[in-house]
Amino acid sequence: MKTNFTAMPWSGSLAAGLLTLCAAIPAHAGPILNGFTHNNVIASTVPGNGDVNPYGMAQVKHSIGNLTAGHILISNFNNSSNDQGTGTTIVDIAPDGTQALFAALDASSLPGPCPGGLGLTTALVVLNEGWVIVGSLPTSDGTSMTARAGCLIVLNNVGQPVETISGSLIKGPWDMAAMESANEAKLFVTTVLNGTVGAKGHVVNEGTVVRVDLGLSGTSVPVLESLTVIGSGFSERTDPAALVLGPTGVALSAACNSGDASCVRGLRLYVADTLNNRITVIPEPLVRMSSSGTGAVLSSGGSLNAPLGLVVAEESGHLLTVNGADGYITEINSAGTQVAKKLIDSSGSPPGAGALFGLVFDPARGIYYVDDATNTMNRLH
Repeated sequence: MKTNFTAMPWSGSLAAGLLTLCAAIPAHAGPILNGFTHNNVIASTVPGNGDVNPYGMAQVKHSIGNLTAGHILISNFNNSSNDQGTGTTIVDIAPDGTQALFAALDASSLPGPCPGGLGLTTALVVLNEGWVIVGSLPTSDGTSMTARAGCLIVLNNVGQPVETISGSLIKGPWDMAAMESANEAKLFVTTVLNGTVGAKGHVVNEGTVVRVDLGLSGTSVPVLESLTVIGSGFSERTDPAALVLGPTGVALSAACNSGDASCVRGLRLYVADTLNNRITVIPEPLVRMSSSGTGAVLSSGGSLNAPLGLVVAEESGHLLTVNGADGYITEINSAGTQVAKKLIDSSGSPPGAGALFGLVFDPARGIYYVDDATNTMNRLH
């Protein structure tokens, strides 16, 4: 696909949607985690082909095609032999635990370039129109030395790939958040293969956050309008246990609760800076045309321990992030104060380490999260 690096115009429809979001979020709220006392397994995430290591999670908001509102899509990073960067499936799990296969991808039949093949990552979103977008950071043998740049893959609402997004700015898409309107979507993608493999385990400060602007038009395949690096300089390195470590979770939130136009520029993008054990903030992510570096530090240390997945609880604006090193989830308010923490996973070795990645906040049902050690989707409520 030809890439146009011209900025995508700011539309009134998207701006109006963002103003509504800003107005809906209260300025202050108490800790969410304190109200959750139950934690249970919902379903296995292993599909028929045996793929394991569930990473990405995305909740379906609107029913269309094979997508059902309220269901959770989960991407698998490993194949049945547990080789990292070789998973090819996305499963669909209903709130009652019923599992179905949404997509089984084949690297040889993708509709566009995806350097290195398939290894589906935490980068997973579902757009309202039914487009599912997933990242691939592939290997040929499960080791970091064979890791390749991969791509973003766009699937339709029945799980068929329709296009890929790749190129010099898409190097190891690791996690992703999205904002959309009727005719455009903006994806925020962390990338972790910028000089990482060549450094052979040494830290390089080249991780990025890329904004991907897409044009949407009914049932037509989304059109890539531009790619813009809005964050850079994040620490990243290869790792024998996790394949690669670098900037992971991303989540959009409002920096205001008013309905005026300043709210649009007040929106912030939160980034889980895993290796530096902190959450940072990129200002004006929807409109900026240059990198803000790693952004400002919102919260660091404390109960954070290699934060990975990151989500915003819409009602309060609080952030929820899961640790890659010890099985805790931490709640952070918009001022950066860590207001609550809870141990939600003690599987794996050492307990809780390497088990948590993607998570979804559902106001009606609580927090869904994946457990990589047991290959399950769980719910905290």
